[in-house]
Amino acid sequence: MLHLQTFGDLRLIETNGDPVRYPIKGLLMMAHLYIGASHELSRYELAQFLWSDVEPEQARLNLRKLLSRIREMDGARADIPFDFTATSVRLNKQAVSSDLDIFSADGPPLERLNAIAELTQRGFIGNIKPATKPIDAWMRAQRDAQALQLRQALLDALPAVQSPGDARIISTTALQILERDPNDEQVRALLHQLSGGSSFSEKLPNGDGRTRVEVKPSEVDGQAPSDIGRVSAMPVILPRLVLLPPTSKHADAGLALASALIEDVTIELCALRNISIVAPHTAGQIRRDSEKAAVVARHSISYLLDTRLSEEGLFAQLVYFPSDEIIWANRFVMTPDILPRQRRLIAQQLTLAVASELAENEEERLRFEANPQAYHAYLVGSSLMSKLTLPHIRRARKAFKQSLSHKADFSPSFTGLARTFTSEWLVTAQGDNELLHLAEQNALRAIERDPSSAAGHRELGVTKLYLGDVDASVAALHLAEELSPHFADVIYSHADTLVHASRPGDALAKITKAIALNPIAPDAYLWCAAGASFFLEQYEQAIAYVEAMKDKAPAHRIAAASCAMIGDRKRALFHRQRAESINPVFDVEKWLAIVPFKEHWQKELYREGLLRAGF
Repeated sequence: MLHLQTFGDLRLIETNGDPVRYPIKGLLMMAHLYIGASHELSRYELAQFLWSDVEPEQARLNLRKLLSRIREMDGARADIPFDFTATSVRLNKQAVSSDLDIFSADGPPLERLNAIAELTQRGFIGNIKPATKPIDAWMRAQRDAQALQLRQALLDALPAVQSPGDARIISTTALQILERDPNDEQVRALLHQLSGGSSFSEKLPNGDGRTRVEVKPSEVDGQAPSDIGRVSAMPVILPRLVLLPPTSKHADAGLALASALIEDVTIELCALRNISIVAPHTAGQIRRDSEKAAVVARHSISYLLDTRLSEEGLFAQLVYFPSDEIIWANRFVMTPDILPRQRRLIAQQLTLAVASELAENEEERLRFEANPQAYHAYLVGSSLMSKLTLPHIRRARKAFKQSLSHKADFSPSFTGLARTFTSEWLVTAQGDNELLHLAEQNALRAIERDPSSAAGHRELGVTKLYLGDVDASVAALHLAEELSPHFADVIYSHADTLVHASRPGDALAKITKAIALNPIAPDAYLWCAAGASFFLEQYEQAIAYVEAMKDKAPAHRIAAASCAMIGDRKRALFHRQRAESINPVFDVEKWLAIVPFKEHWQKELYREGLLRAGF
């Protein structure tokens, strides 16, 4: 007997588990007939279902060709899945089984619920983009019907709950239902009851028919917040929050415990009415995906809680994703005796942080979400800027310009453009001031459109540094950090400027703080830390920071100088040769004349290191 898999990838499988080569249209036809009450349709109906976008005569010809291919492929089988007549096609249910059978199967209610929940999490026919409107409408209808069946299975299983394990099945399924329909109040109330009934918010009617959310004061570190009252006039489309399961450099039993803690917090946060919570299953998929930015954009996620487990405990940081701003961060001890308290504390702090952000930054959030094309192009540019190579920088610039073609006053894309020009100035090391003036223009445009955002002030500060105005740079970056004290990238740029302001000790302290906020640090952070260490004459530490970089290309010069200063000629030669292969026309004196250092001793120390390395 053949088995038709419809959840996840649509495919046909032999009894022994081997995949069967079959036309995609044939698999769609098989699924359509399998679900149908009679398991039979006329040739005309199938032709219109599979090829409604062409003339009827062409659709019938396409169907005849498909059926001919299927006959050839099934010719050697003992059990033929289809019966063809001159006017109809019927599916032989004796020859085919399907994962769809789970919906009609009997069994213990909790087991049946768990099976349906695990199946529907994978998504019905998730690997095929509908080719016609009838196929699209049919797939949507099936998903809606399956969601209703999952909900009914949840209600049927409630009387069977007897243990914490049973309650977890109910809770995770309820969260899965709410991810699809955040307005299902019956399921929300059930989930709230299972999570212990601790409410963080109440839904209060407004006279204008809209909703306002009142956040109840909660004790956090002994303080009752006084600045968070209510978020009024919430939009119809709620902002989405995903809590990513924790990662750890060392796999241990504590990771499973931390993951369970985050899942519990996820469930508890579903009591909120002013945000939509992404279910743990989807959160796990996002955590594993190498293209997180694209996935988060595709799921319209505004807030992301990133968690990591270390020997010091569970580190959590809440990121406002459109601007990549860290709006809250904390570390929690993971000892068994205080875990119940920590669960509530994380939920409280996270709830208050999100509510506060919504109250203060609702206009910016709506601006992002009202311009999805501009936002998507901006994300593409931002992801490309993670690598400081000329091709990546120029591709990012193209993406930011594309973003502005969709939304001409989109402040974040002006910020991104400014960063591409300063990055190109750095990488090419040719002293082209035209690049810096373009960076300054775009930074000022970003500030003009959004003066309260730290990002524009940050780019202006970076540009002022390279233009040689160190004091103006420090002032701009100090303002940026005041506007967003947990924004790791701003703190990194402030640290970089302090290196050039002849304050390497302060710079190293700041870049260490930035790395603590962003533990899997970008190469730029490590490059900055290497520079600060060099000017503190901590050469081994400078080399260690460079070695930790994934792409060492921008830092070969500082590494060569550091190696030379400790007398390691072999490694100094290696890094110098790498630097020269990237930029064969590099000239020490020309570069030192360009790079701004507030005090003369820094320039002399860097010159000594570069000359000793053989530049």
